[in-house]
Amino acid sequence: MQFRVLCRGGLLSLRGMAATVCAALLLAGCGGDDAAGKKDGPDFARLDAFPSTYSIEQSRPVLISGATLLTGTGEKLENTDLLLKDGKIARIDDGIKAPRDALVVDGKGKWVTPGIVDVHSHLGNYPAPAIESSQDGNEMTAPNTAEVWTEHSVWTQDPQFPLALAGGVTTLQILPGSANLFGGRSVTLKNVPGRRVQDMKFPGAPYGLKMACGENPKRVYGGKGQAPSTRMGNVAGYRKAWIAAQDYKEKWEKYAAEGGEEPERNLELETLAGVLNGDILVHNHCYRGEEMAVMMDISREFGFQISTFHHAVEAYKVADLLAKNNVCAAMWADWWGFKHEAFDMTEANIAIVDQAGACAMIHSDSAVGIQHLNEETAKAMVSAQRAGFDIGPEHAVTWMTLNPAKALGIADRTGSLEKGKMADVVVWSGNPFSVYSQAEKVFIDGELMYDRDNPARQPRSDFELGIIEAEGERL
Repeated sequence: MQFRVLCRGGLLSLRGMAATVCAALLLAGCGGDDAAGKKDGPDFARLDAFPSTYSIEQSRPVLISGATLLTGTGEKLENTDLLLKDGKIARIDDGIKAPRDALVVDGKGKWVTPGIVDVHSHLGNYPAPAIESSQDGNEMTAPNTAEVWTEHSVWTQDPQFPLALAGGVTTLQILPGSANLFGGRSVTLKNVPGRRVQDMKFPGAPYGLKMACGENPKRVYGGKGQAPSTRMGNVAGYRKAWIAAQDYKEKWEKYAAEGGEEPERNLELETLAGVLNGDILVHNHCYRGEEMAVMMDISREFGFQISTFHHAVEAYKVADLLAKNNVCAAMWADWWGFKHEAFDMTEANIAIVDQAGACAMIHSDSAVGIQHLNEETAKAMVSAQRAGFDIGPEHAVTWMTLNPAKALGIADRTGSLEKGKMADVVVWSGNPFSVYSQAEKVFIDGELMYDRDNPARQPRSDFELGIIEAEGERL
């Protein structure tokens, strides 16, 4: 018990192995059964192969009183109380009485939002320091590397995770890079310290499949004298892979129904079959409008759903098609022009997609940008207003919370301030869409994981511990 108290009071100020063990005690526990509720037949997603062990030990309720709430459901509630209890959002109301043992946060003058969800990150796979030996995001050995799982490259000690936490990011999807037609599986993480990636895995979140269209795969492999070297070669490569995946899926389904000789497992085709089975979500790097239209045609041909186009600089050109096909677009506020396919940009991109009725969101694809997604969202909101769209903070907040949660298949659990959802909450010093505001407190599942006013609640990875002190002594 004494060690547990030490862990509760000084988790983030401990050093070395003590910090690692202490983080493990805080986060390890009952975990979640990722395989619960799975369908009959072959389990192509293999949810139980590397199961989530994520859990946060609950300490005490939290009452945030008298704040301005952006719920993520289109509401702005002023002078309102928010009660977090047992890891969930328990109540939103006026005049809530604090439970006897609660942590009470004075919300006067503060704004509160759901935790930010970044649908496109490479933290852990491209960690700091950015040296060649730690760059593990792109398996550039074949156009189709659907067999690789990005979680097996995640370095949990990446010091960029706590920097993202300080920016209000509570959930993030780690994707493979975009060198290949099929880059491999993604993983969704809760932004908490962990000894291993499974301690961070969002329990029950579906896997994603990273695909890429356009310049990247044709440049990488055309430059090697291989296929694909053109956009038509890209499309042929997708279609060949899906044909093989259909055949693989049918063999395993026949075996499950009729028995006989067990088919040989193929990790590459297993992931693609998981997409065809509806258990793995497609996240597609794609810039140009006509290429997004082609990818949606391919998805119809083979009977799978695209979750989200990422980067999507020309999404505004096909906004109606995105809405019709129930496909999201993850975009930047104003990052464009760095290569030909990223040239034809409008800063009203997010707003145009949103107003067409499609699912629109901000994303980072950057270890720096992920620290400022509230500001990126603010830029997109102001660009929308300049373009004549009546979009205020109560709607724009969905671009960094609820819509990315939808894209990841976890909107029933996080992304908005609603009773019963995970208590992933950020307390801001003011309007989160002001450049002068900061994330003051960040709660994940109701636990205070970051406190700008308390150094003991400002996480540091083991990799940083000692290095920062040594630098300070040298200076």
